[in-house]
Amino acid sequence: MTSEEVLARAAEYLPEKDVAMLREAYQTAEYAHREQYRRSGEPYIWHPVQVASILVDLGMDPDTIAAAFLHDVVEDTDVGLDVLEEKFGSQVAMLVDGVTKLGKIKYKSKEEQQAENHRKMFVAMAKDIRVILIKLADRLHNMRTLKHLPPEKQRRISNETLEIFAPLAHRLGISKIKWELEDTALRYLNPQQYYRIVNLMKKKRVERESYIEEVKDALKEKLQAMDVEADIHGRAKHIYSIYRKMVLQNKQFNEIYDLLAIRIVVKSIKDCYAVLGTIHTQWKPMPGRFKDYIAMPKANMYQSLHTTVIGPKGDPLEVQIRSEDMHKVAEFGVAAHWAYKEGKTVDDAESLETKMSWFREILEWQNNTNDAQEFMESLKIDLFSDMVFVFSPKGDVMELPKGSVPLDFAYRIHTEVGNRCIGAKVNGKMVPLDHRLKTGDIVEILTSKHSYGPSQDWLKMTQSSHAKNKIRQWFKREKRDEHVEKGRDMIEKEIARKGYKNKEVFTHENIHRVMDKFSFTTEEDMYAAVGYQGITAAQVVTRLTDTLRREEEQDTRTLTEAVEDLKPQKGASKADTSGVRVKGVDNLLIRLSRCCNPVPGDEIVGYITKGRGVSIHRADCPNVASPDGDTRLLDVEWDSGPQQNKNYDVDIEISGYDRRSLLNDVLQAVAETKTNIHAVSGRADSNKMARIDMTVSIQNTAHLQKVVERIKQISDIYTVRRVMH
Repeated sequence: MTSEEVLARAAEYLPEKDVAMLREAYQTAEYAHREQYRRSGEPYIWHPVQVASILVDLGMDPDTIAAAFLHDVVEDTDVGLDVLEEKFGSQVAMLVDGVTKLGKIKYKSKEEQQAENHRKMFVAMAKDIRVILIKLADRLHNMRTLKHLPPEKQRRISNETLEIFAPLAHRLGISKIKWELEDTALRYLNPQQYYRIVNLMKKKRVERESYIEEVKDALKEKLQAMDVEADIHGRAKHIYSIYRKMVLQNKQFNEIYDLLAIRIVVKSIKDCYAVLGTIHTQWKPMPGRFKDYIAMPKANMYQSLHTTVIGPKGDPLEVQIRSEDMHKVAEFGVAAHWAYKEGKTVDDAESLETKMSWFREILEWQNNTNDAQEFMESLKIDLFSDMVFVFSPKGDVMELPKGSVPLDFAYRIHTEVGNRCIGAKVNGKMVPLDHRLKTGDIVEILTSKHSYGPSQDWLKMTQSSHAKNKIRQWFKREKRDEHVEKGRDMIEKEIARKGYKNKEVFTHENIHRVMDKFSFTTEEDMYAAVGYQGITAAQVVTRLTDTLRREEEQDTRTLTEAVEDLKPQKGASKADTSGVRVKGVDNLLIRLSRCCNPVPGDEIVGYITKGRGVSIHRADCPNVASPDGDTRLLDVEWDSGPQQNKNYDVDIEISGYDRRSLLNDVLQAVAETKTNIHAVSGRADSNKMARIDMTVSIQNTAHLQKVVERIKQISDIYTVRRVMH
């Protein structure tokens, strides 16, 4: 859509004054991005316009659409949040701030920075769900234009999309966005399987469409006789859904029967059950394939009746039955509740708040977790994992992460029920506290006022982050003095291990730097956090000794003096240059850094270290990120002399689908390139994703590329990347 088309579409459901505000938001963004272009060569403003168009299609409110036009202005231009607040109000400014990355803070690694960005986004989302709707629209358009990025970036962004954004769209019930994100990500992560499925679906399309038409005609006749008004249409199975079923259930394409599916949309809940009865009378239902999500909605508010019957030709046929309101929620999820409408009632807001109460837990995790990566792992477990549905003895339904135990259930009921838990009954029988719950279990928690409270083992037993956080809170409160002493002792031992003295480390400035970094209120909070293992002593000591380490590393001598010190003494044997030489200087002590394993063909830089000569790093190694003019950096180059055929160790990481003989195929492929393997290890997760770590001996980057390309040719291999430590 063009900007005018977006505004015209918005004018179909928004008052004139709101459309005028949106036009001003667009003009502000257009001016701010006026000299910026995307990788595709298009003016940058094209991206915000497309993000706004996605949200207009969802029928979102004016503030959300305005924020979509402006969502990159603060991050990528000189316009500040204060300007946006003055022109468009606090709501728009808050939404823009929620999706703005933390670009001005330095982090140890890209992973840490990305985790902090996600944490900021999720905390903003917990305050206002519209933040994530903008972010999902932003990610959807970025995925649509991913072809303009380098392959490595395509894979990284696609992985992140499958890991975070698609599950989040699912949790919010926005299937319209979820399916497109998943299908597009699969196209870049496993193009071989993606296009294979596409081609197989094309071959059977005519046959499928003919079959669906036959079923529709038969149903229409029956429903007309019942005087039930219904919209019947075929439902296309999405590519990623087929791929997942093939991987998880180890099936071939021709073994997947629910490619044939129809969806029936009626006027009322009463009609839903009437249609179900008609279908079960017309065709024989398959046992165990009926699900009533109307009586028991999913956590993302999805409601529908699902059944699978033996259709007219003897093949399984999946049927979904829902009302028009249910269909809107199924397609747009939480966005259906945020869609603009005049006279939105308090009941609407309260209903949404109740249904999305799990968002409130995000703020609680934020307050109890100092590490951004740990926060994201907690989020993935509770929000993105598969779920089980269990019942209380009174019939209340609780949704818990797959693998949950009775303790998770107890803490979901109430914190005190969890703290006083002494046992549990599942389906009327006593079970241990580490018993894995299954969907449909009826769980009764036994408590006692005389309970001594949680044990440390409970942290290992529980699956949900909610339960783990409540247990940690109990330990913080009940054993604070003990944890303070234990934490202080652990920090002092770590300081001594690193060769420092307490007096030089425990300065007012150093302690406050740690408190600011990890959001501690007092010095005792810092010790207590280490004592109950909320943070490690090594993390605290690393921050406490930042200044001391920088002072040690500072070398005020001139480069010439430093180089002279690195030359071997008279009579000493010539230094091993490892195939590298310092420009303009001979016979220096040189070693290749193990953190990035440079090889001939890489751009390299030398770094003067104390007592170990010149350390050679790849130019993009984060361990040599240094201010301009650092006198410890040296210009170095690969030696084209007699050592040019020397071999170098390189670490690579391979990921793919965990099938039989995958590792053997990889080893065989590397052997075919006449490359020695020094080390290899592998593992697989519950999703059948395999990871192989390998150290190979290669001569240069061209040799490495040959090895990588050969591995990529193996079926079911998704990514091959070089690793830096």
